[in-house]
Amino acid sequence: MRRLPVLLLAILVAAVLLGGLFPVSAAPARTRGAALSAAFAARPDGVEKVWVYFRDKGPAPLSRVGEVRLSTRARARRARRGSGGAVTTDDVPVLPAYRDAVALRVSRVRQEVRWLNAVSVEATAAQVDAVLGLPFVAKVDVVRGYRRRPQDETPFGRAEAAATTRTGGARAGFDYGPSAGQLEQIGVPALHALGLHGEGVMIALLDAGFDTLSHEVFAAMSIVDRRDFVNGDDDVANGNDRGEGSHGTMTLSTIGGWAPGHLIGPAFNATYILAKTEDTDSETPVEEDNWAAAAEWAEADGADVISSSLGYLVFDPGFASYTFADMDGQTAISTRAAERAAERGVVVVNSAGNEGFDPAHNTLGAPADGPLVLAVGAVTSTGQRIGFSSVGPSADGRIKPDVAAQGVSVVVAAPGTPSGYTRASGTSFSCPLTAGVAALLVQARPSASVGQIGDALRSTASQSGAPDNLLGFGIINAGRALEALTQ
Repeated sequence: MRRLPVLLLAILVAAVLLGGLFPVSAAPARTRGAALSAAFAARPDGVEKVWVYFRDKGPAPLSRVGEVRLSTRARARRARRGSGGAVTTDDVPVLPAYRDAVALRVSRVRQEVRWLNAVSVEATAAQVDAVLGLPFVAKVDVVRGYRRRPQDETPFGRAEAAATTRTGGARAGFDYGPSAGQLEQIGVPALHALGLHGEGVMIALLDAGFDTLSHEVFAAMSIVDRRDFVNGDDDVANGNDRGEGSHGTMTLSTIGGWAPGHLIGPAFNATYILAKTEDTDSETPVEEDNWAAAAEWAEADGADVISSSLGYLVFDPGFASYTFADMDGQTAISTRAAERAAERGVVVVNSAGNEGFDPAHNTLGAPADGPLVLAVGAVTSTGQRIGFSSVGPSADGRIKPDVAAQGVSVVVAAPGTPSGYTRASGTSFSCPLTAGVAALLVQARPSASVGQIGDALRSTASQSGAPDNLLGFGIINAGRALEALTQ
């Protein structure tokens, strides 16, 4: 009897592949959603990126918990900070028989996301109809993405030409150089003085690519894992495959760089894992199936903090997009994945976005709308909100962004150079500064829950007494947040 589930699974796989158990019906019982239908109407002969959701994970999903791959770190973090340490049905992989049956009917399988019980694929309209005929398919939907517009290039991180100058000085025994201001504004030196530098904390960066990891600022950095979700390999730098990126180089230097006299990040002694999630060769380069798969990977690898300086919202006609009304904390796929990670004890920090103020509605980009996600707005070096910083509230009325940090003229490593430095602007950079502080809080209070860490940062920020939807609870204060956690 113990061998029966394995035997049944083998029979199921064979039946699916032969097409005998799950034949494709002549008229699909389910239809494409409105967004996917519109995409095929605009490009009838095109190949679209499509989510395929399954009805279940097989007849006895919990009998397959042995297939769940979680690192020892991930299991310990779940038990210590998650809402429940046990492996659940959500963690069980997609049933291989279902995935293989879909793979036979589409052009390519892109990502598998067990938390959603879905795979993303590339398929024509006819192929989608064939998939819809499979009885274990619950629905199909289009993969959303973000298409950068020309005016986004500077806010989202194109480095300014101005070189850094030697300002600032030694604090907490470190020579922060020009980066002193961006750290002092949020109270980082106070935690450094306590011996908190990120030791024992694992941080995952989800970004466009990391083209200059040979820069001196990364020489002492511990990078233990890398994954390219665009090309399906372990090379997150520029190469001969799709996508090039320097954005990750800059955000990584912001959070964890170590070059005394030039740039020091808040969590310079943390351990890092890097995920390339943006296809810069695509018309919609930032695609949320890559982000969701990367979040799942980071959680299973043992990440304590996810720092993501990407947002998912499209305004261009002809591309499937979310709207401000979808920023409700439960609609966008990336938001749902971020929430799953947070429920498992990962502190998820995301840039609020660079769409500025609109009096009619929020300008957030997913997953910044998540209830458990710390969405970060941007201020100048003097603490004033910068105009490009996205605003809330979320579509269901919650205050967003949550907090803020410097996002204008932030000192970063200059990509393409071995030892150059420059300045860059955008909530892309206020995000890693905040994520670095979150990592120091995790180090100091490893049993604190995601909610407690978020509450500590919000309740001690500069405008915690009168939060608004421009900067949320205001500029974070690392020292006061630690005191709040201690109490």
